[in-house]
Amino acid sequence: MAESMKRIILEMGTGNDLYGEDYTKAGTRAVQDALHHSSLILFRSLGIDRNSMQVEVTIGVQQPDKVDQSVIAKQIPYGEVLVNVVEGGLNVIDDVNGTTSVIATAAVAARLPLSDEPFLV
Repeated sequence: MAESMKRIILEMGTGNDLYGEDYTKAGTRAVQDALHHSSLILFRSLGIDRNSMQVEVTIGVQQPDKVDQSVIAKQIPYGEVLVNVVEGGLNVIDDVNGTTSVIATAAVAARLPLSDEPFLV
């Protein structure tokens, strides 16, 4: 019976920094938004160690090099965390006031080592 990492959940979120042009803050808020949409009760219900999961976080912003991946990773309380930052999101420029509002998107995928055998009902 072979085991492989199977995705058990995918949640999306959005976050922004309206005045500071802080891409990490916007990304952090996007991850928090995604996390607040989910509840993984299967760990307690099935007696599975939460730290056995892998969590992949993908952040989309207009300037990926301005995101501190270690800060994003700290938002995930359990498991092995991998952070990817890609071009995406949205910058809203206010030419009158000379500001840029940063909007980030996040996708949070959790995977567990599960058997490749089909479940029997």
